[in-house]
Amino acid sequence: MAGSNKADITPPRWLLAELSYKCPLQCPYCSNPLDYAQYPNELSTDDWKRVLSQARKMGAVQLGFSGGEPLTRQDLVELVRHARELGYYSNLITSGYGLNEAKIIELKQAGLDHIQVSIQASTQELNDHIAGTATYQHKREVARLVKKHGYPMVLCVVIHRQNIHQMPQILEMAENLGADYLELANTQYYGWAHINRDALLPTREQFQQAEAIAQAYKEKVAGKMKIYYVVPDYYEDRPKACMNGWGTTFLTIAPDGTALPCHSARELPGLDCPNVQDFSIEHIWNESKTFNFFRGTDWMQEPCRSCDEKHKDFGGCRCQAFLFNADMYSTDPVCSKSPERHRIDAAIASARAQTMVTVEKPLIFRNTKNSKPFFKA
Repeated sequence: MAGSNKADITPPRWLLAELSYKCPLQCPYCSNPLDYAQYPNELSTDDWKRVLSQARKMGAVQLGFSGGEPLTRQDLVELVRHARELGYYSNLITSGYGLNEAKIIELKQAGLDHIQVSIQASTQELNDHIAGTATYQHKREVARLVKKHGYPMVLCVVIHRQNIHQMPQILEMAENLGADYLELANTQYYGWAHINRDALLPTREQFQQAEAIAQAYKEKVAGKMKIYYVVPDYYEDRPKACMNGWGTTFLTIAPDGTALPCHSARELPGLDCPNVQDFSIEHIWNESKTFNFFRGTDWMQEPCRSCDEKHKDFGGCRCQAFLFNADMYSTDPVCSKSPERHRIDAAIASARAQTMVTVEKPLIFRNTKNSKPFFKA
């Protein structure tokens, strides 16, 4: 554990409120933990209001209402109204399922700033297959209503091998829906995406072709639609600066009140993640073992410890290091300087091999039946 100098601890700026793990969709790349069914309890309305108030007092300004599906919470409008009173810029991160015009108006009146709607593919057949629910037409209608009621039209499409061939059609769909922002978020391989990696990870050629198409489209819609293309870090030679550094910017609160430096952190061993029902946000952020665990650089092993880029990538992703190396202190294997980089290359090769077989591995969809304790691959 790094011995952080408390004078160097910056306040949280971004609060992700995972209101519920309940979700009508069954996406095989869901970021919820594999064993989400083991955490059925949810914070009360009053608990969430207290969390929002304490985090705002600490300095948080950006607020994301997420899940699961945050619309499953009957108190969502009340929480949005409280967030507005506190001065947050609030964002609803939703599948759109269950959202109608009346609810959009209600949320607007309560002070919601931003709605991000996800669509799984450019065609109804593929969208509904990936979502495990017939949602495509409803999502398109929700996108239209979001635009109608003056929100920034933010569309998110998670990209993977099952839909990457639709890149031209996805871009055209976003433009036709009047999207102001399009996030093309290449799948990050944790949780459900990790166990489905062989069926989801594109080949390098597929990724490069899709990126070139997206970059060219950026020029076509410049000034009308902004496109953000999130690169899959398996095809990088340096790791991403995960969460802008552990315990520096981002605070996630899970549905049961567990406080996390990132949404996957409860999978790491020995963190003793605190709960907001037991401690204040100020204590959790400044004093808890969890949030001090990987602050600073004292925890780093070689080659990270001596690397002149360690203040740029903050050692990379601890969850990814644990997934591949069974050692959360080790170098993120994405890095070309890592002695374990061969594990990423092997994962790429395994996924590529799946494209050459007659019958690929079936996808394991996120649902309570398949929810199980986390395991290492």
